[in-house]
Amino acid sequence: MDPEVNCEPPEDVDNTDTNVDFSQVKTVATGWMLDFLFVSLCRSFKENNLDEFKDTISAIEAISQSPALKGNLHNEKVMICGFLARVMHGKQLDVRFDDDNKVMPLMSAAKLWTTLKDTVADEALFKNITVLLLVQSVAVCLEKGQKSSASSVLKWFEAHHEFPQQNLKTKLSTVLSKSDSYHPFIMSFSFSRLLETVQSYLDAYLEKNPSDYLLKAAAKNVRSSKNPEPLKDSEGPLSADEPPAKDKQKSKNGSCMRTKRKLLSTRSPEVWMPESCKKVKVCLTKIPKSELCEMTSETVTDSSNNRRARKKWTAQLDKYLKDGVRRHGLGKWSRILQDYDFEGRTGVMLKDRWRILMKAHKVS
Repeated sequence: MDPEVNCEPPEDVDNTDTNVDFSQVKTVATGWMLDFLFVSLCRSFKENNLDEFKDTISAIEAISQSPALKGNLHNEKVMICGFLARVMHGKQLDVRFDDDNKVMPLMSAAKLWTTLKDTVADEALFKNITVLLLVQSVAVCLEKGQKSSASSVLKWFEAHHEFPQQNLKTKLSTVLSKSDSYHPFIMSFSFSRLLETVQSYLDAYLEKNPSDYLLKAAAKNVRSSKNPEPLKDSEGPLSADEPPAKDKQKSKNGSCMRTKRKLLSTRSPEVWMPESCKKVKVCLTKIPKSELCEMTSETVTDSSNNRRARKKWTAQLDKYLKDGVRRHGLGKWSRILQDYDFEGRTGVMLKDRWRILMKAHKVS
């Protein structure tokens, strides 16, 4: 039985006070809710929990449309959420956040990062993340075996972005000429290092802009409840230092299942806003390349169903799996899924396939 959590308001709050403007109360409460969701998004980013990240983004999507949210700080946090969404999907080359089909997630993140310069106290940190975004925009394409795309990315940055280091363009051109995704220069500016450096930025930002009022109030409420047992739906302590949440959830019959990831589709260059809205904001929605093609065609295809259809494992997919385990280690299925296109397969399917390969003595 779930514990009873005290949801009653504090004794010093007078519910009959008619002198308080409800619109002002709503503004403050909505700001607290956005802060809570912002901290939750930062936490799921740190844990690399894609499913929780997606759920939190959906909640932020809804609350960000509230007219009660006012002020530069709130807009700033929404911009950071957009930046995190792009980095989180950085290795998914079929995902788009911009109307321009040529702009992949990390390219879009680099554009958005320039607008967040004032939020970074350490200039060296800002420059470091800029370099990492540029390098990984090219490196991810090479990892996928798309040399032509990597070349296009470099040309795009030449036309639309200023290189923070004079020799950076030359080094990337050298890597491209060799088509080596394991080049020492690429490995020194790895995707994992990008994630760690962005996390350092988030830690510094949250220290300067605490957003945990509602989190602390909820924690205090839980501690003061009569039954201190943890809630059944709880994913662990509130500390950001706890181990990453599991990617799998258990169904009612006890079997393991993975939460489906829903892609929010829109053509609007705004934050979750309909196209009729004229107020431009940063877009946080992600659009698969297949859906972008559908936008320019009157023919409706059943590509989503075909994508979900289970297909046989090919030699190429086995190679992706082996390379992924070699790069990230055994059991890091969620990270491996980000690196390669496994045609809709889940982490559980990757794990099962690895067991089959082991029994066949094709891997050790």
